[in-house]
Amino acid sequence: MVTASKCLIDTNILLRISRQNDPQHQLIGATLEELETRGTELCFTLQNIAEFWNVCTRPSERNGYGLSISETTRRVESIERAMTYLPENEHVYSIWRQLVVANSVHGVQVHDAHLVATMRAHGVTHILTLNQPDFQRYANVQAIHPSQVRA
Repeated sequence: MVTASKCLIDTNILLRISRQNDPQHQLIGATLEELETRGTELCFTLQNIAEFWNVCTRPSERNGYGLSISETTRRVESIERAMTYLPENEHVYSIWRQLVVANSVHGVQVHDAHLVATMRAHGVTHILTLNQPDFQRYANVQAIHPSQVRA
């Protein structure tokens, strides 16, 4: 059972909850509702929104959603209303630098390190994600799959 006062919501979760026809939409929706019922503050970062915007506005033939700027804006505003923004601050960069060196992070894994750095700067220990293995290298980070959250 997940018990956290705050939980970062990974981009893969945000993308799937924004599409009603996604096979995981119902599970993720129920998971987010359950976390809110428990009093968990759902959080997002600039990086989450940048990645979300990228997928939403990228053409479908390039593995995106092919949405307009106005529709993407509407979806981002929905996230902003429902969740708490964790802003960048002076600590994120120094934490990120330590993480990438200490954990031998390279390539696309730097994005996960950035999320973890932002989490640490804000005292967040949990992340709801479909990609739990991406976060296993980081001490004091609990990567939770939606199927692990039970009503």
